[in-house]
Amino acid sequence: MTEKPNSGRGQRELRVRVKTAKGRKLSSTLWLERQLNDPYVQRAKREGYRGRAAYKILELDDKYGFLKPGARVVDLGCAPGGWCQVAVVRVNALGQNPKKPVGTVLGVDLQEVEPIAGAEIHQLDFLADDADEKVKGWLGGRADVVMSDMAAAASGHKATDHLRIVALVEAALAFAFDVLEDGGTFVAKVLAGGAENEMQAMLKRSFRKVANVKPPASRADSSEKFVVAMGYRGREIAGGAGEGDPEAGPLG
Repeated sequence: MTEKPNSGRGQRELRVRVKTAKGRKLSSTLWLERQLNDPYVQRAKREGYRGRAAYKILELDDKYGFLKPGARVVDLGCAPGGWCQVAVVRVNALGQNPKKPVGTVLGVDLQEVEPIAGAEIHQLDFLADDADEKVKGWLGGRADVVMSDMAAAASGHKATDHLRIVALVEAALAFAFDVLEDGGTFVAKVLAGGAENEMQAMLKRSFRKVANVKPPASRADSSEKFVVAMGYRGREIAGGAGEGDPEAGPLG
């Protein structure tokens, strides 16, 4: 007998519960249970993304539209590759739409990353002394977008972790200042309060519009936010224009 569509069965997914295995800590069990029941994790598996983080950059780009066809993109801290997967499609890196310009996606990470069609991936410690020069060489020109999802390994000491995250954002921003085209965009993971005050002031001087955002795909209990800075003003600043531009302001 065929079940009727409106029977109500199967309309709600059952929650997966994980038993505590021998040798597994309770915290690990709870993390695994959360992963198995996370709708973004489940969606990523269905749609072929390498992780739920892909939806963070999707949601940010849906709102601000910085991944345009033909754009040259650098993804710092790209493992496992979800942001690169999104960028490849949106900048038309594979030339799948012959009517639009073909973009470039360059990914860098401390870990080895499985190849992604349409992206050039390099294994590199971005905090190494010559790292930025190597990335510029691979890029072979300027970038339209620099995005960073870099994260330091948690030490368990809040103040130390805070400093590590700030150092990563500062390194990414310094690189962005060096390689961005005028009008370019910088996107980076920051802390719950957004970018540090000094960094926030620097961003507002250097970009026309700046926002600190928590996309829906970012877990509610996570302290992360993302800064989206658009309209890089490199040449204006070099020419002495800039800090008091009345058009500069926050994104809505």
